Amino acid sequence: MPLLAELDVVFLSRVQFALTIMFHYLFPPLTIGLSVVMVYLEGRYLWTGEAIYETAARFWTRLFGLNFAMGVVTGIVMEFQFGTNWAAYSRFVGDVFGSALAAEGIFAFFLESGFLSLLLFGWDRVGPKTHFFATTMVALGGIFSSVWIVIANSWQQTPAGHVLREHTVGDRTALRAEIVDFWAMVFNPSTVQRLTHVWLGAFILGAAFVMSVSAWYLLKGRHTEFAKRSFTGGLLLATVASIAQAVSGHFNAEMVAEHQPAKLAAMEGLYETRAGAPLYVFGWPDSDERRVEWGLAIPAGLSLLLHQDPSAEVAGFDRLEPIYGMPPVWITFQAYHLMVGIGTLFIAATLTAWFFYRRGTLFDQRWLLWFFVASVVLAMVANEAGWVTAETGRQPWVVYPTVVDGVATGGLRTADGVSESVQASQVLGSIIFFGLIYTLLGVLWLVLLNGKIQHGPDDGDHHDASGANIAERRHDIGMADA
Repeated sequence: MPLLAELDVVFLSRVQFALTIMFHYLFPPLTIGLSVVMVYLEGRYLWTGEAIYETAARFWTRLFGLNFAMGVVTGIVMEFQFGTNWAAYSRFVGDVFGSALAAEGIFAFFLESGFLSLLLFGWDRVGPKTHFFATTMVALGGIFSSVWIVIANSWQQTPAGHVLREHTVGDRTALRAEIVDFWAMVFNPSTVQRLTHVWLGAFILGAAFVMSVSAWYLLKGRHTEFAKRSFTGGLLLATVASIAQAVSGHFNAEMVAEHQPAKLAAMEGLYETRAGAPLYVFGWPDSDERRVEWGLAIPAGLSLLLHQDPSAEVAGFDRLEPIYGMPPVWITFQAYHLMVGIGTLFIAATLTAWFFYRRGTLFDQRWLLWFFVASVVLAMVANEAGWVTAETGRQPWVVYPTVVDGVATGGLRTADGVSESVQASQVLGSIIFFGLIYTLLGVLWLVLLNGKIQHGPDDGDHHDASGANIAERRHDIGMADA
């Protein structure tokens, strides 16, 4: 029974963390991507003097403010769980996470929050150039914040720049990872690839959000000029980011194959080591039978992508499981392929949209506009699926080990990271409590978001919503910042 209770605590703590962080993760990528669109629109306003860009920037700033607030509120709970549910884990990684999160506060959070009030409330109080600067700083602050969060998480995936030392906890001793090379920790083997992947996912989500709302306005015949300008800007960002994401995904797969081979085996359902390993388009992994059922695979595709050699050998779980253990293969496989499938769909959809744009008939394609209305949901699902792939594929480790002579050393198993004193009933109670709170927050977010979208941009935000009198508006811009 004690073993059962311990397993219950670990399982419930994992469920709680997954639920809270997945809800939270709806908002940071959205605000990062949306901030880039805002910088683009304000930059276009300063460059052209067309007031329609100011209208668009004001409108998306209001939606940005709502999503930013939701991200802050939902992120606080996640941080408390490190101390309540994962005290042993926090002791193990405290030195590494402490430095990374301190850097986030110093270099990112203060930059972002320092200019946030100017962004949200400074439209008629400072000049357009000053406001554009504030918007740019908020966008950079969000991006810098993601840098340090991803660095901390990447260190868990591919630890570097540290040593393990014993320290005393009460009457016991425990291992603790302590930094000996800060920059080796920062530029651990997965940081750059994962950070690029996260940024591109955020840009796609922000662009999809803009295109979704804009496409809905176009289908309803509302705010058409505003919607066309916003949609085109979002489409440009979505196209570039979607194509770049495919390239980033390839390099990420090569990195995972080198440093986390068990995760790659789970992503591709590779139970047996094979030369000429197949690349699955879809399938149903069966860990009992140790094969992928009902799958469609490209013969030798995985070997070709990873090693540029269709006959190259790729390690499977017959070789990897005794060293690393086996992650939850089914969920890792399905989350990974869902992410890849949505990414491929975005590439096809955005290129199709440009085809019709060049012919001057994009906004007449109602079927395509309806797809982009739904695209924000697909982008959110893809971002969440990427996170699930990264985290479940790392199991049963919360800090991934290194392998020396075929033995995994230096890591921390998830089951060993849970707090010693927390009880299963306490975790279950908090899951129910926070589940209710998050449900109310989610409903409130949707109601407020829908209200702002239904209201639409205010033509009264400026003197000329049609884009006329450009020379006069340029003169106003110069005078305001003089």
